[in-house]
Amino acid sequence: MEESNSSSSRGVFTATVHSREQIGERFYRITLEFTDEGAKVFSNCQPGQFSQLDLTSAALPIAAVIPEELVDSSGRRLLLRRPFSFSSVTPKGDKTVVEILYCTAGPASLRMTTLNTGDSVSVVGPLGRGFSVPEGKKLALLVVGGMGAGPLEHMADMLTEKEPETSAIAFAGAKTADALPFERRLDEISQQVGFWLPEFARYGIESRVATDDGSAGFHGLVTDCFKQWLGENNPPSESTIIYSCGPEVMLKRVAEIAAGRNIDCQISMERLMGCGIGLCQSCAVECKGHGDTDYKLCCKDGPVFDSKEVVFG
Repeated sequence: MEESNSSSSRGVFTATVHSREQIGERFYRITLEFTDEGAKVFSNCQPGQFSQLDLTSAALPIAAVIPEELVDSSGRRLLLRRPFSFSSVTPKGDKTVVEILYCTAGPASLRMTTLNTGDSVSVVGPLGRGFSVPEGKKLALLVVGGMGAGPLEHMADMLTEKEPETSAIAFAGAKTADALPFERRLDEISQQVGFWLPEFARYGIESRVATDDGSAGFHGLVTDCFKQWLGENNPPSESTIIYSCGPEVMLKRVAEIAAGRNIDCQISMERLMGCGIGLCQSCAVECKGHGDTDYKLCCKDGPVFDSKEVVFG
């Protein structure tokens, strides 16, 4: 896999809703199907890249199912497209099917819950720079925080298909068991041998779970679980790489752990993105320059960055 995977092929395409499934109180997976040129372009989408969805014509759900904290904002008019990454991308003949994992967190994602099979959605993409696998890496460590699960599920799929010589282990964390954005956990026997999450087990990838309150798996932060595993297993730094997506405070800690062990690390950053193509300049990420601070755009230069170049607040 090439180290630079910024997409040179992108456009505005119409996708058809293939299915939508609720997997938790506020977690959903929606599957979109592309045909024709859209299918060709999205078939090459890399883990960590994203798309901008137009949800202005989607309806709101009935008032009774809107979370209380979103009632006031739910009727807000949508002026801009919303960015979403993919949890899987699957070419199927002359079609490409993509899956998006999302949480109802605002007026746009609320409207996604009313999309039904056969509905059409305007999609701009694929956008940004995704994850890459430098030569010589034999172990990939996937560190997930909350809704950062999607891009790393896609990464797990890609590693299995295109990098069979690279083994992987996933670490997923959230505040509580109910806040883990996964369909379900595997049975106790599977957990004992290192397979907690079916989303990664389907690719033969072991997984560990951490919750802040101890309601599932490791009692504490996922970064503490991850650091403990590194101390117990001490993988060779030169052939190991870390991929991480989640809250910025978690990414900062992952970057510190990686630097302390001299392990290469790629992180997926999040910013408010107006246009998604670098025109509005609204998604700046502070980075290290040649002696001075530099600013790069999350939508164009990222959202995936080398952890050593990001200046964390």
